[in-house]
Amino acid sequence: MEQDTEDSMAMTGGTAAALPMSNHTRERVTVAKLTLENFYSTLLTQHEERETRQKKLEKVMDEEGLIDEEKIMRRSQHARKETEFLRLKRTRLGLDDFESLKVIGRGAFGEVRLVQKKDTGHIYAMKILRKADMLEKEQVAHIRAERDILVEADGAWVVKMFYSFQDKRNLYLIMEFLPGGDMMTLLMKKDTLSEEATQFYIAETVLAIDSIHQLGFIHRDIKPDNLLLDSRGHVKLSDFGLCTGLKKAHRTEFYRNLTHNPPSDFSFQNMNSKRKAETWKKNRRQLAYSTVGTPDYIAPEVFLQTGYNKLCDWWSLGVIMYEMLIGYPPFCSETPQETYRKVMNWKETLVFPPEVPISERAKDLILRYCNDAENRVGAVSVEEMKSHAFFEPVDWEHIRERPAAISIEIKSIDDTSNFDEFPESDILQPVSNVTEPDKSKDWVFLNYTYKRFEGLTQRGTIPTYMKAGKA
Repeated sequence: MEQDTEDSMAMTGGTAAALPMSNHTRERVTVAKLTLENFYSTLLTQHEERETRQKKLEKVMDEEGLIDEEKIMRRSQHARKETEFLRLKRTRLGLDDFESLKVIGRGAFGEVRLVQKKDTGHIYAMKILRKADMLEKEQVAHIRAERDILVEADGAWVVKMFYSFQDKRNLYLIMEFLPGGDMMTLLMKKDTLSEEATQFYIAETVLAIDSIHQLGFIHRDIKPDNLLLDSRGHVKLSDFGLCTGLKKAHRTEFYRNLTHNPPSDFSFQNMNSKRKAETWKKNRRQLAYSTVGTPDYIAPEVFLQTGYNKLCDWWSLGVIMYEMLIGYPPFCSETPQETYRKVMNWKETLVFPPEVPISERAKDLILRYCNDAENRVGAVSVEEMKSHAFFEPVDWEHIRERPAAISIEIKSIDDTSNFDEFPESDILQPVSNVTEPDKSKDWVFLNYTYKRFEGLTQRGTIPTYMKAGKA
């Protein structure tokens, strides 16, 4: 109260009788402050990005050995693109700019749709998140982190985001559409993967995770659902995982109740490997699209909540590698509580079934991933990991240019044959027909809008593989 009085006195020239500042006024001040900060921060960022693009152009032209006349022409083309980008950035992007084609994913807070941009015909994956759910489940910080990493991670190993925008009810992220589906779907189709295929996918995921770590991010939710496959069958890391990546797996307090009275699951324990794999796959898809998720891929130190670092992502990769080779993850159980218990007692529960033979070097790498954090492979460096015997044949420099372990057949630009079928929903009904979220809280989504330079300047082009109709 004293602080409120001081604030109000300062605003009224020191009159002691002035009323304290209301919470409403404080919030309005916060919004105004954030709006100004974002405005000037955005101006500065845009200037820096423009300079970076110009320097990149000059470097490319020097590498190509262009003569002065060609350089002048290329600079002129680039300047026209920059002008177009500025013009298009001022246009307001919204739902009316896209035609919804099909639901390709659904999760706790929204869904993913295949959409087509009306003016260019380009196909995208549109992630739709309900603001009310974000606020209710305290997911705003995670959604902001997701948007920011997708803006910053502009490499071959991360799914590309082209636009983000919002309306009164929803947040929208317009992502590149990866027609290969996700690793979860691939693993559901196969009993197990060969060591050669596993080597390929794990190696590519190493490079994908490392690219995130180099930006200073920890993914924290590495699982097959979040490993997407592009048109050629190569891995791209996703932080949205068909709407399941930012659910309760990121809020580790959800797992606190797993420590209470964990039931035993002797029926699962006594199954042979084939039955275990069948049971796992039968329940897996339901887990992926539920609000509960699965704790199977989460490192023990994340459960402990005593602090963890990027090494938790390598543990998750070890669990995925085991699943690829054996047919189910090492700690799978009938209940999340029992899975939690097994993860926490991994020294006793991480075993290899004798009826599914795998090489000693594959076992060794899995055990190096699923280890105490300080002894985990990658604790020293990623180069240490790359030099492991399991990866001996891998050409790390050119792996993405080589054919994928399993090719992807693409019949058209909107081929969704590698995705599950989902019924339609009312998430895109006109805003006027729905109850709006609390407007006083809407400021937390300030500055969510984003437009990528390449997305707005490469107009009217369709990737070569889509024209050809095959991978």
